[in-house]
Amino acid sequence: MGQLLNQINKPNDIRRIPARLYPVLAQEIRDFLVENVSRTGGHLASNLGAVEITMALHLCLHLPEDKIVFDVGHQSYVHKILTGRKDAFDTLRQENGLCGFPKRKESSCDCFGTGHSSTSIAAAMGLAAARDLKQGSETIVAVIGDGALSGGLAYEALNNLSSMKKKHKNFIIILNDNKMSISENVGGMSRYLNDLRSRKSYGEFKDSVENTLNTIPGVGKGVAKALKKSKDSLKQLFVPGMLFENMGITYYGPVDGHNIYDLIHAINQAKHTPGPILIHAITKKGKGYKIAENNPEKFHGIDPFDIKTGEPLKKKKTESYTDIFSKALIQFAKKDEHITAITAAMPSGTGLSAFREQFPERFFDVGIAEEYAVTFAAGMAASGIRPVVAVYSSFLQRAYDQVLHDVCIQNLPVFFCLDRSGLVGADGETHQGIFDISYLGHIPNMTLIAPKNRYELVSMMEFGLSHNGPIAMKYPRGAAWDGLSEFHAPIEYGKSEWICEGEKTVILSVGNIMEECEKARQILLENGKNIGLVNVRFIRPLDEEMLHKAAREYDCIVTVEENQLTGGFGEMVSAFLHRNGYETKMCSLGISDRFVEHSTVERQRMLSGIDGASIAARIMKKDNEL
Repeated sequence: MGQLLNQINKPNDIRRIPARLYPVLAQEIRDFLVENVSRTGGHLASNLGAVEITMALHLCLHLPEDKIVFDVGHQSYVHKILTGRKDAFDTLRQENGLCGFPKRKESSCDCFGTGHSSTSIAAAMGLAAARDLKQGSETIVAVIGDGALSGGLAYEALNNLSSMKKKHKNFIIILNDNKMSISENVGGMSRYLNDLRSRKSYGEFKDSVENTLNTIPGVGKGVAKALKKSKDSLKQLFVPGMLFENMGITYYGPVDGHNIYDLIHAINQAKHTPGPILIHAITKKGKGYKIAENNPEKFHGIDPFDIKTGEPLKKKKTESYTDIFSKALIQFAKKDEHITAITAAMPSGTGLSAFREQFPERFFDVGIAEEYAVTFAAGMAASGIRPVVAVYSSFLQRAYDQVLHDVCIQNLPVFFCLDRSGLVGADGETHQGIFDISYLGHIPNMTLIAPKNRYELVSMMEFGLSHNGPIAMKYPRGAAWDGLSEFHAPIEYGKSEWICEGEKTVILSVGNIMEECEKARQILLENGKNIGLVNVRFIRPLDEEMLHKAAREYDCIVTVEENQLTGGFGEMVSAFLHRNGYETKMCSLGISDRFVEHSTVERQRMLSGIDGASIAARIMKKDNEL
């Protein structure tokens, strides 16, 4: 660890560093980030790009009294380092260790928890409104990337900010403009910011003109005063569109986001500017680590890696569900020209980058705008196109109303492919895909399916692309399981797959948790207990024929799902048994009523009681009670 960084052990310690040494400290922070993230994994490129911005904020503000809201929050590692948490970085994204995102209970300097995009301005406005109600004077800052500025919530906040501008003093927006969100940005805002980047700073131009006029004897000051009165007209000549200024937000920039002194000057100026102000900082994602600079998308979120080469320490041995989805979709699209693919700024994460290369005219990246993606897909489907919306399970939550209102009410054939469904491990609470059964399983016209292994994923894709109505398929991140490959009954609408018959107890397994259920079955066989096992396949609609059979022939039904129990598959089965007057014993295993914090998926399953050993132990205990 660097000598300067060693001196920073609590909030505001950075203020003791001599100004001439700020660039040295920035390099020490970058070295620290690369060294630590190479061991733990995490979000690297975004943090390397935000070093000077975060340093400048900590030098100009006093924490925790002043507030910083980081949009998404994946770029908050430097903030954690500067607020006394650097010695815990070896625990980053590990159980009981540092969270990879801001977390209020982790530090008083984390004023607002984040994890999804475009929330910062709205949250910061709430903090500012509360400050004003309490007659406080602290500075409120929202740090938002240019990618996050494509999200609808950001525009809603900007619209409201313009109507509240007189109240919001000491309110600063830092626009961290690195031309990327995760992959390259798209859309009108991206083009607008490209124009701004190419223009000389309006603030610098205005100051230069004003200073020159003031030196002219007799008339100079009068002309300068007149120009001030017509500043809006002058700005229109030099800042294209004037989007922010026209919304009542003072625009400052662009400034070099890696020049710590320019940033400090801009922030201090902003603190004394009435009304809200936006500082437009140009940064480079991955700054200071050449391998990340050359491949920022790869280093957005990365597993432990070799610093010299940038290559992962653990080579991927098997294909992921995402890999298989990607290849299969291309093959299906070759046969059907009506198939299109839609992503919300996640072409790489959802496996659609390869589809984009093969079918650029049938690929649509709508930016960080899940709501738009769903309604856009609905419009396509209404015109006879087969849209595939590939999205993380936790991100589709943001478009619940559009799924219900624009797709399901009209019974349109939109195919939702929910990547990262279930437990996701180190990303923690904000990214767990453990609510999709609960928020999709009750919507009329929706069909909800989940494959047990890699082979069934492809079969379900073929089924989903031919289904004449809304359909969602949920599958996890990580290596695709190839177990039980000998069981491959054709996909039949609303029908489950019996893996084996048994005695007394039957497990109804939902999707990828079949891997753990099969482990449990083998453990029970070794203990002399032969149980039944069913691959549910269709969560909605329920396979009532299978449920009638299970209720009549078994003493106990055990449902297992990698979803929250509230509103989950187990509750659906319980309601079915009650409606039909069955007295069959039942046990529902899944995620209890809580948010699951960061750890490994294996550990999260064990703590939730849905790993193979826990399932087997629960069944043995239940059998003894029968």
